[in-house]
Amino acid sequence: MKASALDLRYRMNEVLKALERRERISLLYHGKVKGAIVPIGRKGTVPTPDHPFFGMGSTEERSVTVVMDHLRGERYR
Repeated sequence: MKASALDLRYRMNEVLKALERRERISLLYHGKVKGAIVPIGRKGTVPTPDHPFFGMGSTEERSVTVVMDHLRGERYR
């Protein structure tokens, strides 16, 4: 899809629908392409069982609260 600044202002609903359809949107300024809006991919997501923190407390002797407090750290650490 191609969209101008006016399209972004007055027809944003159509632009968002195009993004839902996983279309790339070319931004035009005076008829020339100046940029693009690309839909966010879902390639970076990891299934929960494959995440490194999944089941982290199963072999830990300390409670989950103590482990998370240690990971988060204190305010001025």
